[in-house]
Amino acid sequence: MGVIYGYFAAADDEDAVRAVVREDDEPTATGYDGFDVNGMDPTVDLLPAEVILTGRSAETVEADPRHGHLLASAEEGQLLCLTLTDALRDALAGADRGSLRGVAQAWAASDVFFAPPDPDGLTEFLDRAVDLSRRAVERGHRLYCWICV
Repeated sequence: MGVIYGYFAAADDEDAVRAVVREDDEPTATGYDGFDVNGMDPTVDLLPAEVILTGRSAETVEADPRHGHLLASAEEGQLLCLTLTDALRDALAGADRGSLRGVAQAWAASDVFFAPPDPDGLTEFLDRAVDLSRRAVERGHRLYCWICV
């Protein structure tokens, strides 16, 4: 089945932890704005896209305290909650949809993927991330990723 990644918006870090470490019987991130994908790790796979979108170097992105910061772990480490950078959220929110195909093509050509992915799939991911980021900015929310191994 593979690893599932859920990208979502929450009001703050504490709210994001509540989305993942549930005190009810609801599935992870139920009631939160977001989307799920297979195989899109926020710290490795998403890094080239963040570099392209923000214009920041990979080193600068990786040094950002919100880049993949672990907020919570549950189910004996099988479920994690990580932060995404505000710079990525803002770049996605301000992205021109017409440029997403070019971003996806450059991203697909990066060396982070085992095999070059289909740029159409990356464009679809970016479209969804743009929508999520725009809604997050409107609400004053931040972006997060839950990972289920």
